[in-house]
Amino acid sequence: MVEKINKKNLNNGCTVPNYLYKDRQVRYYDSPEIRIAFSGDGKKWEDSGHPVLKPRETSFDSQPLTVIEAVLTTAGIMVFYDSSFRDKGKINFRVGLAFFDPEDPTKLIERNNSPIYQHELKMRDKIVSVKALQDKEDLVITWKTGVLDKIEVRIPHPYIYLGERNGRKLTPVKKQFEVNRYENNPIIKPQEENEWETKATFNPAALLAGDKIHLLYRAIGYDDVSVLGYASSEDGFNIKERFNYPVFLNNPKEIKKNKIEKFPISYISGGGGNGGCEDPRLTLIDDVVYLTYTAFDGWGSLRMALSSLSLKDFLNKEWNWEEPVMISPSGEIHKNWVLFPEKINGKFAVLHSVNPDILIDYLDNLDFKGEDKCIQSFFSSLKNKGRWDSWVRGVGPPPIKTEKGWLLIYHAMDVFRDPNRYKLGVMLLDLNDPQKIIARSKEPILEPDESYENDGWKAGVAYCCGAVVKEGQLLIYYGGADTVSCVAETDLKKFIETLVTTEKPKIKRVKRKKLNKL
Repeated sequence: MVEKINKKNLNNGCTVPNYLYKDRQVRYYDSPEIRIAFSGDGKKWEDSGHPVLKPRETSFDSQPLTVIEAVLTTAGIMVFYDSSFRDKGKINFRVGLAFFDPEDPTKLIERNNSPIYQHELKMRDKIVSVKALQDKEDLVITWKTGVLDKIEVRIPHPYIYLGERNGRKLTPVKKQFEVNRYENNPIIKPQEENEWETKATFNPAALLAGDKIHLLYRAIGYDDVSVLGYASSEDGFNIKERFNYPVFLNNPKEIKKNKIEKFPISYISGGGGNGGCEDPRLTLIDDVVYLTYTAFDGWGSLRMALSSLSLKDFLNKEWNWEEPVMISPSGEIHKNWVLFPEKINGKFAVLHSVNPDILIDYLDNLDFKGEDKCIQSFFSSLKNKGRWDSWVRGVGPPPIKTEKGWLLIYHAMDVFRDPNRYKLGVMLLDLNDPQKIIARSKEPILEPDESYENDGWKAGVAYCCGAVVKEGQLLIYYGGADTVSCVAETDLKKFIETLVTTEKPKIKRVKRKKLNKL
């Protein structure tokens, strides 16, 4: 049975991040009991036809229920809900927790008989529950009071009490594998004054040129279309220049054409669902800046695209981009393709897959005009048990040349023990034969544990599209929660040496002085 959904009620809910049930997104919402809705595109939602959780008359949660968080764990889908109420000049705070079956998200597995948080507070103002958010080993719960004020409480996250049911315990990340984040992250955040970047500014590409680090970041605004914004930094951490307009856009005519002529594909775009240019990478070869990105029309086409402009124009901020060409076949879904920063044996090298094998095409030129000139690629969804990177999702930034080999950062997930979290790992590839892996990190070098890597469009995501070497330091630029841009760093020489000898790189950080940011 399918019921119409009150959109106002649907807004009072949470979509389960990084989770699909029968190829559809799942959202728990309240009206005033908790219900569940499904969507294939994130826009049109269908209700399951019945509530999945109701208030209990004789329990702490006898009042209407408000969903404040939903997250997938190996113990089930955790749904946090608020059942606070006002009585005799006091606010009675009550927060509950329920578990639902990932195999059938309408099926209740367990429901706490006591609140995970309760408190009484004398106050006149009404309260509105806002959200619950994981911050390391804590759960941070927020309520609004009045127009500007808020109440925030911090409690131990219930996840740590799950025992053997929990495949991932909230223990501190092992220091020897933790890439050290910049203490003032995020470095680029959405700006309300610019309509094109009000929702998200993430997954920045990076290029070191002209004594500056240039960042092209993916931005999403009110129209939910992805465009590319520009920012730069002299030290790699503090943003000194940021444009108030996008510097690269996809072709709107092609978007409109594809919506009419093609059927929708099964693809969920991080942050925005109306397509555009996603997840850029920048590569400098022979005084030409190449841009690879995912071109999504928001409907029926997702392809890898390539554009370029001269280094001179790039440094002068004259955005004379060449007309983009599609380099992957139509009718197929491909992402995360990168160019090597120099020719190998006199040919351009395009790395287009890392699962199950590293696939590289060597080309005399980058003229892809015509469908027959696309690169034929293969990417597997094969999962490998026993490894932290049981599902390798794709390449991060373009490879970085070192004395020991090509350093390749990649994205992966541990789908068996820690599902639905994007982590970063590294490989070292042979300089002469980069399809050969010399070394590979046995654990992730960065995991999405910070609040800015979980509070956003997609919780539990660290997604890297840019990296540069400056004064011996490897600077890694990545998106947090599909919402903000961040940076982390390490001593490159020590990192590579340790990776080669032990495959366990220990990363250290140089503290940076905070400057005024734009």
